[in-house]
Amino acid sequence: MKQVIARLFIKDFKSVNKAKVRVAYGKMAGFVGIISNLILSIAKVSIGIIIGSISILADGINNFSDAGSSLVTVIGFRLSAIPADKDHPFGHQRIEYVSGLIVSFSILAVGLLLMYNSILKIITPAELDYSWISIGILIGAIGIKIWQGFFYRSNGKLIKSKALLATSSDSFNDVIATSGVLVSVLIGKFFGINLDGYMGLVVSILIIFSGIGLVKDTISPLIGEAPTPDFVKRIKKKILSYEGVLGIHDLIVHNYGPAKTFITAHVEVDSTVDINLSHDIIDNIEHDFMKTELNLVIHMDPIDVKNPYVHELREKVTDIIKGIDPLLTFHDFRIVKGPTHTNIIFDLVVPLKYDLTPEEIKTAISAKVKELDSSLNLVITFDREAIS
Repeated sequence: MKQVIARLFIKDFKSVNKAKVRVAYGKMAGFVGIISNLILSIAKVSIGIIIGSISILADGINNFSDAGSSLVTVIGFRLSAIPADKDHPFGHQRIEYVSGLIVSFSILAVGLLLMYNSILKIITPAELDYSWISIGILIGAIGIKIWQGFFYRSNGKLIKSKALLATSSDSFNDVIATSGVLVSVLIGKFFGINLDGYMGLVVSILIIFSGIGLVKDTISPLIGEAPTPDFVKRIKKKILSYEGVLGIHDLIVHNYGPAKTFITAHVEVDSTVDINLSHDIIDNIEHDFMKTELNLVIHMDPIDVKNPYVHELREKVTDIIKGIDPLLTFHDFRIVKGPTHTNIIFDLVVPLKYDLTPEEIKTAISAKVKELDSSLNLVITFDREAIS
């Protein structure tokens, strides 16, 4: 069904990596949500008012808020497609995260309102007369919500959209909520036990917890979250696949939206190779990444790989650092010889959460290095681990 709808309404629907196609998918999903949720809302609110059921009415209001959320999603995708300008040189794709946050807060607000009304219904219960029409509507609503959940999830994964994945979670939560309402209706019809207010309270609590979880999920990319280990692994593997690249470090990923990723990295090359040749390799890597819509900027680090003394000293320092803690790594290793001492210069990468201070780490490494040669002096620049 997803492919049928996409084929009908999206030109070049298979090119999901293109910004315009991605926006089209988001808008399509939003319009589907608006129409289907409005139909569900009208049906449930009408039945809820007619028979005086707070749980069905609450479920209908929840669907109406879902329609509003879908409208916010459509607006978010439309605004995120605005091209970069003077004030926003990296584009406007993060608006999509903002729209997801608005959806999350709206879910929270609806949950709190329904909780209040459900408590009132528990305090002052009313007689209810459930009809088979109301039962049929609830069963149909569950089926539609299940379809919605899978529809949003598949499209969200396809275009890597936090907003659509959040909406998918909300749809599946609605399935649970409406199922609970259906159970209470059946119990009321066949056993005469009025659980309407209590089930409305359960529905509201589920909605509130869902809203809290979605707020956390949508705030994270706005603050700036770490890339996935798999993404980092793929980037490193691709860069290291180029002939002439000896190593990579200081890889940092900046995300300005689901389809707007900037990467910076330090790439090590042989210092004895002509600088123009090494620069040409770096240029080729950057251009190849641009073809996949990843903006990569590389800092070239020339290293001395043919000096036997440097190589031997590097191996010894490696053993010393690994002996202190295998989690510590270093890069940009070089030496500067002087008449009285030799400086060993390198950058040491320390995990974000680490017990020892930089001074304590340097003291521990320096003591071991001095055992090799008292004239050796350490010059260490400490880096905090940027990715995991």
